[in-house]
Amino acid sequence: MPKHELRAATSLAAVFSVRMLGLFMIYPVFALFARGLTGATPDTIGLALGIYGLTQGLLQMPFGLLSDRLGRKPMVVGGLILFGLGSAWAGSAHSIAAMIGGRALQGAGAVGSVILALVADLTAEENRTKAMALVGMSIGLSVLVAIVAGPVVAAWIGVSGIFWLMSALAVVGIAITLFVVPAPPRLRVHREAEPVPALIGTAVRDGELLRLDFGIFALHAMLTASFLVVPGLFASTLGVASRREWLVYLPILLISVLVMLPAIILGERRRRMKSVLVAAVAALALSQFMLAFDGGHKIALLAALTLFFTAFNVMEASLPSLVTKTAPTGSTGTATGVYSSSQYLGIFVGGVAGGWIQQRAGSAAVFEFAGALALVWLVLAATMRAPSYFVSRVVRLGAGAPDPARLSAALRAVPGVADAVVVAEDGVAYLKVDSKLYDPEKAAAVAGAPLKAAAG
Repeated sequence: MPKHELRAATSLAAVFSVRMLGLFMIYPVFALFARGLTGATPDTIGLALGIYGLTQGLLQMPFGLLSDRLGRKPMVVGGLILFGLGSAWAGSAHSIAAMIGGRALQGAGAVGSVILALVADLTAEENRTKAMALVGMSIGLSVLVAIVAGPVVAAWIGVSGIFWLMSALAVVGIAITLFVVPAPPRLRVHREAEPVPALIGTAVRDGELLRLDFGIFALHAMLTASFLVVPGLFASTLGVASRREWLVYLPILLISVLVMLPAIILGERRRRMKSVLVAAVAALALSQFMLAFDGGHKIALLAALTLFFTAFNVMEASLPSLVTKTAPTGSTGTATGVYSSSQYLGIFVGGVAGGWIQQRAGSAAVFEFAGALALVWLVLAATMRAPSYFVSRVVRLGAGAPDPARLSAALRAVPGVADAVVVAEDGVAYLKVDSKLYDPEKAAAVAGAPLKAAAG
């Protein structure tokens, strides 16, 4: 990857990461802190934790579409301003109502899809997959670091201080966007990186994609609901004060990563991703029922949390890849947009449902709810088709290319190409390929030179 593209990818990964870092820092410490806010009940605490996901989920795709008209950088900066203002509002809140308002405004800065579109603007087709992977890895690392760092930072500056830290991180993100991220030479719609309104219907009618969308929805609903209850178990079962929770989270997350890596490698290399997926969903269900029925015992609690975070990390690493492999050719950006919105709506439902259940049926029932979600997901995962191992590639069209139908047919004849969709107005062809057989040079030659009439 050329230096200017690496700079673009790393700087945008940093913008995404500073935002995610602050958001997930509050997860381990929010429930106990929020009890001291005026008007707080389990219902309203769950709403305050989850409402960020509602505004984020609803505004992800509109932000991306607006950026095609108004520009990427202005939308990123505007979104980070909303996020920073919402963080300051939450940081100064003394009532749960004010906290709910601040969290909703935080979520309104839905810049994720815009950042991915900007990555696509600033990288060549042949390097875009690597750039997107870099952003994805930075997000995953930020979440893990945030969960460990949250209790430490809260002990130092308080939970309100974490919200003010989020405001400061928003300013850092704005500075990176304005002064480090290169300006794109021109804006283009990238079907592999951002939603296309005309393709949304196709994405939401695809049964295999909907299974994956439900999966990320359920995963983040379980995570959010669980964090309403787990901090209390740390105190009651382990006798660990909130400021020392990181001593528990750190080894659990390290173990989860060490198990996750070989699981993903095994699934990809031996083409057993469905088996890995089903096993991980089963582990999620088991962990929730262990917490529900045996969360009062130290060993069971630690084992259940280790099982949960191991399965969680497997899913966070594998689901995005499965979405891109399952999406119809030329619809990857739309499929991932729907998937991303499903994730944030899962945060909202997990917070609201978890708080409602906790207030009416107790803490164990929250884990039973999460376990039931996992069982539904297990049925959907077990009955899904084995995922394909085709990956998406983009080839730029040369001058004088023939009509799209003939060129698509010619590209499908290239070794390793399973499908091809030519979008003449974008000047590119979107391919699904078997990376072990794909011949990129031949594909580029076919796309870059006029074809004879017999090519179709």
